[in-house]
Amino acid sequence: MKKNAQFRIQNQDDIHSEFYLNNNKDGESMNVSELLENLNHQGVQLWADNDKLKINSPKGLLTPEIRTELAERKTEIIAFLQKSNDAVSDTTTKTQDVSLQTIGRLIGGYCRKITGFIPPIIDPKLMANRLKVTFRPLPNDYKEEIVLQFREELENKLRENGVQLLSWEEATKEFNYEITIPLINWKRNITTRVIKSGVNAVVDVEKYPSLFGKVKIFLAELLYRLYSRFVFNNSPISAAKIMQFISWAEESVQPLEDPTNTQAIVLTKLNPKLVDPKIPYQQRIPLGVKTLIKNFSEIVIGVDNTNISILNMNLSDSVFPTESLDEFVSKSLIPKIFVPIQPLPLSRFEIGEYDVQASVYASQLVKFGKELASTELLPSGFKINDVMKRKSHRDIVDWMINGRTGVSYGFVAYAEPPQYIGAVEISEREWETLSIIPGFSRDELRQNEIGRRYIKTKIGEKYVFKQIPDIWVASSRSGSNKTNLNLETDVFRIGLQDRLLLQLPKGLDSVVGDIKPSYDLYVMVAIALAAALYAPELIENGMPMVHFHGYPSKEWLQPHEYCTGVQNPSVPCGTYESGVFNFLGIYNLVNKYGSNIALASLIEPDHGTNIIASDWEYLLARIKTGVAQEQIELGGKHFPSLKESVVTS
Repeated sequence: MKKNAQFRIQNQDDIHSEFYLNNNKDGESMNVSELLENLNHQGVQLWADNDKLKINSPKGLLTPEIRTELAERKTEIIAFLQKSNDAVSDTTTKTQDVSLQTIGRLIGGYCRKITGFIPPIIDPKLMANRLKVTFRPLPNDYKEEIVLQFREELENKLRENGVQLLSWEEATKEFNYEITIPLINWKRNITTRVIKSGVNAVVDVEKYPSLFGKVKIFLAELLYRLYSRFVFNNSPISAAKIMQFISWAEESVQPLEDPTNTQAIVLTKLNPKLVDPKIPYQQRIPLGVKTLIKNFSEIVIGVDNTNISILNMNLSDSVFPTESLDEFVSKSLIPKIFVPIQPLPLSRFEIGEYDVQASVYASQLVKFGKELASTELLPSGFKINDVMKRKSHRDIVDWMINGRTGVSYGFVAYAEPPQYIGAVEISEREWETLSIIPGFSRDELRQNEIGRRYIKTKIGEKYVFKQIPDIWVASSRSGSNKTNLNLETDVFRIGLQDRLLLQLPKGLDSVVGDIKPSYDLYVMVAIALAAALYAPELIENGMPMVHFHGYPSKEWLQPHEYCTGVQNPSVPCGTYESGVFNFLGIYNLVNKYGSNIALASLIEPDHGTNIIASDWEYLLARIKTGVAQEQIELGGKHFPSLKESVVTS
């Protein structure tokens, strides 16, 4: 921001320091759990490395007071962290032989370094215990009785599930700034309340601005455009600052200290068109996008006398009967609040390039995508600039989705055969001679003298010791037309070794254009790694994958074709929790049916389906048959029958 800018926002370091100190009332020392939770909400990550305390923090956030307390309580903090790690390991090994920590590190590329790693949580009860939610006070004239009744029931259910509900006063703090209209030098002080960074969600109701409200919105947008051009000099500013700038005029925009952590949830009357199975899914996409944009929220919950619908950017038409409120809250809403949809920044990857013309899998991917066009399972989505007319809103979304220019629905990918160096599998005696790897349990992962990692896992009743291969996946670029991929610009190569790698086609400049990997890359690499470990026949010659926002019917599946994941909590795409669920899906199928799998349908509730096979022509033929026989469709038509088949089987 220029030095002469008159739009003053409290220094971010001061905000975090104030938040920290306000939670340390009357000079009393917080217990270790509270201290670490507060720091974690502010982006500070701490972990124990033997007797050393490691810290990763945004620049300037750790004040001298915080540093002093961390130093004084180092021994206490390390003991707490080590105990917590043991507790997590104990709870996760009850459901599978490899802990969630290890799975999370492997598919997240956190093997070379520990910095930034947070163990995945997939149990909604544990998710709920870590959430803080507040309800925004109702407008004085709000009279939608159905919404009001649901709002009260929702508060009770969140509390029953273990979510910490904060009062408006607890969740917010006063915030002051001054604006000056350029050219005429008219100044005004604005006082509002900003939602603290530690709050995970704010629940509001849909607003309908009056004529005076619309005039204020118009003036706020005009003022923002002036500031953007003459004061900010068209430089990008954070979503938090933009929200604070326009919130005085827009009741639907709540100032947030951390928009990446705090999600806005809006309650409204259910729009029957959004859930009408007679309306084609492609026609419901613009309805859903319009609903989210109009309310400027990440999640919109619609209610009527019989149904509850939940809508986010996944745009799956998920509907629950009102009597299933418990399931709605625990299996759908809590996971969405706990893991927001966030794309991975390019900084998480080691960037390289590859010869796309020499890649048989890139070429097969392009052909596979074109052949899928006739199924209409991969709609084109939308461009941000086409659906958001206001510059302030476009700039907020642009900041939050890391510069992506649009949103598409579904992906196509092609996993290459896994790459090994040395023995694919070793004996238990050889395993005992291997070295431990920092950050991993010695009982789960070790490495040999050349750095190849081996995992101890269980297939059926037998423990095996298998090498972790290098994984490579040819993937469609985020925002690309999946059914008309350009080989030179739209096919990226995602790598998973002891880190994440991203290879672009030679000659493609990563700085220019919409060069962004798919939101679902954790899912891609997790499926490929699990197949390599547990169902190698599926991937030994390469493995095609397709994801679409719909489901197959149970009748579609043939012998040696299996479905899993129907009962999973509905975590959104773009999270490695979704990757973990898909990894466990392969693991569970193999342990239940064996490794002779011709096709696997991995269900992601409220999101869609990942379908994989060992041959792209076989997969294509099966999908086309399912579409022709109306056994595969976009939307949620077939999902209830899948749930019923799981319950009755």
